[in-house]
Amino acid sequence: MTQDVEMKEQQPAPSNSLSSTDPSVFEHLKDIASLVEAGAYAREVRRIVRAVRLTIALRRKLKTSALTAFLNYSLTPGSDVHARLSAYLPKEDELDMEVDIASQAPAKHLVPELEIYCYLLVLIYLIDQGKYSEAKACSSASIARLKTLNRRTVDVLASRLYYYYSLSYERTGDLAEIRGNLLALHRIATLRHDELGQETLLNLLLRNYLHYNLYDQAEKLRSKAPRFEAHSNQQFCRYLFYLGKIRTIQLEYTDAKESLLQAARKAPVAALGFRVQCNKWAVIVRLLLGEIPERTLFMQKGMEKALRPYFELTNAVRIGDLELFKTVAEKFSSTFSKDGTNNLIVRLRHNVIRTGLRNISISYSRISLADVAKKLRLDSKNPVADAESIVAKAIRDGAIDAILDHGNGCMVSKETGDIYSTNEPQIAFNSRIAFCLNMHNEAVRALRFPPNNHKEKESAEKRRERQQQEQELAKHIVEDDDDEF
Repeated sequence: MTQDVEMKEQQPAPSNSLSSTDPSVFEHLKDIASLVEAGAYAREVRRIVRAVRLTIALRRKLKTSALTAFLNYSLTPGSDVHARLSAYLPKEDELDMEVDIASQAPAKHLVPELEIYCYLLVLIYLIDQGKYSEAKACSSASIARLKTLNRRTVDVLASRLYYYYSLSYERTGDLAEIRGNLLALHRIATLRHDELGQETLLNLLLRNYLHYNLYDQAEKLRSKAPRFEAHSNQQFCRYLFYLGKIRTIQLEYTDAKESLLQAARKAPVAALGFRVQCNKWAVIVRLLLGEIPERTLFMQKGMEKALRPYFELTNAVRIGDLELFKTVAEKFSSTFSKDGTNNLIVRLRHNVIRTGLRNISISYSRISLADVAKKLRLDSKNPVADAESIVAKAIRDGAIDAILDHGNGCMVSKETGDIYSTNEPQIAFNSRIAFCLNMHNEAVRALRFPPNNHKEKESAEKRRERQQQEQELAKHIVEDDDDEF
């Protein structure tokens, strides 16, 4: 027993060096660095895109030792960039660091793409570790370096840096500080014809404005920003979501509904939180339009708990019970305030009253205004007068088919006719046809064909390389979409 104890004490303590943790992480990072360099020298953006996707798939395995060794490998030790990025990482055992530095030779020629990639790698690590103050400093330094570069192979890395730059300031509550800088970056991206950067920065600016409820400024920016074909599905989904929120506040409910539903449909399956937010706003907009969402919408996998307050709200609007509506609004007031939909729910009060009035007009051929006020549970000083004005406005707007008998103080409902004798079925059928045609047109525009397919035949080696890239892309697409949202 004594010998066993002594042997255990003689074992070396676990080290934080790369050799004792996960050498495969460092090897993967070296391969990604080679891919970035190859894309920079060949001016092939697709290699840079592939490197970013591989990095996102590897981000959960990143550790301080692997990052330190990679910086020693990619950057020249003692340079300004190396010293700046190494300062953001925790210090490790000096002996282990000497072994790592000695075992890896630094790169001879540093391309700007690899330098920006090192910034991106350190920034992702700091955000994942919750070190937002260091992330702010690192992202600011990377943005300052980006302004001096005008290379199309940097655009993909720059768009990622813009996103994490805004995220680091948002997590610390200082999002308003970078608004002017984001506008300057958007102007630079426009002058350089960096469409991916424009797309990313436009969404970040819209998010910045909407975070502080500056809807007018967001709409002015959106309307005056240059328009082009979307390059990223994730950025296009974000744009549709922000556009839907702006349209909702501006009372353009029909356009808002279309944008929100399209954003929810186009969002990746892994982006659960984003799809939940889209559905929350879409439910409110449909209720404001007088529609009742289907029950299956609230029963989607992974959304039942998050959409429960909106399900109860929908039930109150569907019944037309004003008292139940007030109870639900008070019960989930904190949730609605957090989602930013509290002001929209205040607008729903009129819809609840109108729905209740429609149910009353269907149930009764003649009913007194006092009974209408009692059934609607109006709590004003003069409920009969309020009920009369509500009924008169509903008749004028066409919400109910009835007449108001002022002399007897009652509402007289007309007989309901055959709905198929009206134009409503034609209107519903036309909306479905328009939706199908729109989807078909989008699918046609999204088609991509290989260049010069009719002129050049693909060799066996190129075909194997392409198939390998497609397999790796399909393998890491889920992790990429999860990180995007």
